[in-house]
Amino acid sequence: MGTFKQLSPSDITTKQSFLNQLVDVIQEDVAGTVTRKKYNSFITGGVGPGVTSSLFQTVFDQNFNLQTANAIFDTTIGLYSGSTIISNASTGEDSAGKILFNSESLMMREKIANYSQFAQLLMGDRTEKFYTPFGSTTATDQVDKALFINFRRLFSRDKIKRETFAMRFFATGVLDGFHADAAAETQAGGKFNIDNGYTGSNLTLTSPSGSRIFTDVGSAANQLQSFAGEVGNIVNSANTSDYVGLMFYDMGIGIFNMSRIMDLNQHMSGTISALSPLAFKDAAAGQSILGYAPPNGAGPAYGNASGSFDPDFLVSGSIDNIVDHITSTRFSDGTLTAMTFQNATEINSTLIFCRAGVNDFNYSSNPTFTDSNGQVVVLTPNTLERTFSFITTIGLYDANNRLLAVAKLSRPVEKNDERDLTFRVRLDF
Repeated sequence: MGTFKQLSPSDITTKQSFLNQLVDVIQEDVAGTVTRKKYNSFITGGVGPGVTSSLFQTVFDQNFNLQTANAIFDTTIGLYSGSTIISNASTGEDSAGKILFNSESLMMREKIANYSQFAQLLMGDRTEKFYTPFGSTTATDQVDKALFINFRRLFSRDKIKRETFAMRFFATGVLDGFHADAAAETQAGGKFNIDNGYTGSNLTLTSPSGSRIFTDVGSAANQLQSFAGEVGNIVNSANTSDYVGLMFYDMGIGIFNMSRIMDLNQHMSGTISALSPLAFKDAAAGQSILGYAPPNGAGPAYGNASGSFDPDFLVSGSIDNIVDHITSTRFSDGTLTAMTFQNATEINSTLIFCRAGVNDFNYSSNPTFTDSNGQVVVLTPNTLERTFSFITTIGLYDANNRLLAVAKLSRPVEKNDERDLTFRVRLDF
């Protein structure tokens, strides 16, 4: 009788497959205040009440205070240390080589650090810079101002599938006119004089129209490799020659060139965080005013009335200020899809064929199978009966006779000397 049988290499084979899952992120999850978590890890003082800000924010699929909430992605912004916006905002370096900035800027070194960390992770060198398209060395393709979206593994799984990513994004916010007197308007070059009335602030107003679709179409035909694995170009769906970002599929990280997905010259207005000790106009202590101009010249302009997204908001705003604006306004707050993609889960399978020949496993090791004399118990005495058993379980052992896996049959299968059976055991991992 045989209870155990040695497997041969020909009995074992392996295969690989992918399981795809559609992920759909809706606008209100990105824009919501209860679905977007801040960490307030940056705290500075010295002037006024100080400034508290996150280095990044996390978007959840529901209220993040609920135990059932799942983190979808982290998002932040970063600035390249060698870019013009940094050199213009810098006041020099100290003796240790640390870049210095004036008091009107905020979290500049943290914005640089964010960019450097992603460069280290994705390019293998923290001093590297990103280009759109990937592999370009043209100065105009350099990503100096980056929006980073890092999908959590729960949703990106082993990788993001090529040519499945799409994002709905608004290039402009709510138009906010620069309605100052003629002198002020002349001083601003008339660039910001948009005749739609002054709203008081457009930092928190949801973009009403003019969305664009950014997608990685064409990445399957142009498969690129990077330090971090597979990478593809993200383009404007309305003009596929307009390269706006990069998708690192294995890492589940998207990088967007803010100079190409947003109108950075747009006038911006509202209160932002600042190192200020006193309240002034609409700004409380710990805040400053960006881009305020009374309607139709009704009063003097103050708070950098001609302020724009670049460089004023990018330099003077905290990371929370900037991320709040992008997530709450540029993705809108409706029920439409903000981002979608398919993930891929790599399934490695081992197929083990357990073969029971005609002379195998016809006897049971159960003690009730034999009598006290060691003879096989027959159902009908004084008759010649064929020995048989019922197979219910298959155990897989290693070379040291340790049980590694157990396979259970849905129903017992009879085995006798006239039946040659093969059971296929599949192990997925």
